[in-house]
Amino acid sequence: MRLTNRGLEDAAAWKEAGIALPGFDRELMIAATAGAPEWVHFGAGNIFRAFPAALAQNLLKRRLINTGIVVAEGYDGEIIDRCFRPFDNLSLLVTLKADGTMDKEVIASVACALRMDRIEEYETLKGIFRSKSLQMASFTITEKAYGLGNQDGLLPGIAGDYRNGPGLPASYLGRVAGLCYERYVNGALPLAMVSMDNCSHNGDKLFAALESFALEWTGRGLADKGFLDYVRDPRILSFPWTMIDKITPRPGEGVRDLLASLGFEDPGLIVTEKNTYTAPFVNAEETQYLAIEDCFPNGRFPLEKAGVLFTRRETVDQIEKMKVCTCLNPLHTALAIFGCLLGFTRISDEMRDGDLVKLIEGIGYREGLPAAVDPGIINPREFIDQVVKVRFPNPFMPDTPQRIAADTSLKLPIRFGETLKVYASRQDLDPARLRFIPFVFAGWLRYLLGIDDQGKPFTVSPDPNYRDLAERLSPCGPGKKLSAAAIHAVLEPILSNPGIFGLNLYKAGLGETVERHFAGLIAGPGAVRLLLSRIVLSPVYP
Repeated sequence: MRLTNRGLEDAAAWKEAGIALPGFDRELMIAATAGAPEWVHFGAGNIFRAFPAALAQNLLKRRLINTGIVVAEGYDGEIIDRCFRPFDNLSLLVTLKADGTMDKEVIASVACALRMDRIEEYETLKGIFRSKSLQMASFTITEKAYGLGNQDGLLPGIAGDYRNGPGLPASYLGRVAGLCYERYVNGALPLAMVSMDNCSHNGDKLFAALESFALEWTGRGLADKGFLDYVRDPRILSFPWTMIDKITPRPGEGVRDLLASLGFEDPGLIVTEKNTYTAPFVNAEETQYLAIEDCFPNGRFPLEKAGVLFTRRETVDQIEKMKVCTCLNPLHTALAIFGCLLGFTRISDEMRDGDLVKLIEGIGYREGLPAAVDPGIINPREFIDQVVKVRFPNPFMPDTPQRIAADTSLKLPIRFGETLKVYASRQDLDPARLRFIPFVFAGWLRYLLGIDDQGKPFTVSPDPNYRDLAERLSPCGPGKKLSAAAIHAVLEPILSNPGIFGLNLYKAGLGETVERHFAGLIAGPGAVRLLLSRIVLSPVYP
């Protein structure tokens, strides 16, 4: 079985292997898309193939649409050359179910795959953006891609694009802005710009980035002054908020080996020069959520018939807060921190550890739910139930605490800080009575020492603030005998920093608790397990 148009002709072999084929005329789909493109997606990574591309396939199979997706890659063009073109833009989606079974389906909804860094392919994208039929440009480019600068100022590519105008931008977002300008000068045509990246108020982040280009280009006389009004008019160019949720790890070796045993001839794992992990297949969990603010000035696909929730902006915000601030992401971060300290390499294995399960249940049910936002269309308690009982324990999800632990210093103010702010603002909730959340904070500081609970060094996952934090924590190695005053002197600048925790932990009544837990965690080998067991088994709050 080869993952190509010709390879799919042997339908019997695919059926015998339990792999579903597309079930629609792909040539007609590609022709219809070329004639009247409706959906462009930026970001050709694993989440795109596992989720948006699968949504389009769902509708194509049911004859609810007749066009597919044009996917464009602006960061790592090697993905297109190695993972799309050799396989005729097909991919194999392996859905890893919690009951131990797998669904396998060839995803064939991608009509065309383009590299934005090649002039001729960027020109093709310009032609697509001139099409009156285009309804949506969606994005899974990661939260980092929306940044235009850093502490040293504008990124070099951004500064150059500001100076050079919309003709042939060099940066990812500059190219997107250039495409929008192409659409503007060809009739100021309407379009929805839909960020599906997993960050709060993602539509606003995309809008802010594109508005900055419009401001610079119009201000410098490099673009028609009406372009700024075009970008700012939501009746013409909209930037809906979305909330996306589907765990899609790197392609797993176990999945690769299974596919090879079934006769699939193209299961090789690919690592690009930019360190992107991909493959002809993508593996993902079954559970998925996508909520989108219903703001599409040029019409849209009937994605609600594939399970997408279309709603108001306020509801999207509530769903996002429920997931990121209380019901999933804080639990994931806790497992990542303590999984690394206790020697785990899979999230699912951690869910067989009674202490860790009690820890995340305490964070979710006992401390998170009282502060959780209820969006109405998704029940928070049921959401946590699914996370704890179905999603995290899934043994077929090759997700690791080491991956989840990356960039934790950037995640804490949202994943935990928002809950702390709710506690601090309500008379019926007392942040000083929290037990599990401050223990996670202490665990994270202990994790930054890079020594596991057995006294063995491990590699701390990438984090932009790691070097500074590690230097501050250097006096606190495991097994060192430090007084409470010495620990306070080290931790006070960290725990009082609202940029890390969302607020000053001392003012919230939690700083001393974190210090006390941290002292226990650095007592020596086995101290992490010992204190974890005590915390989760304590019958009452202190």
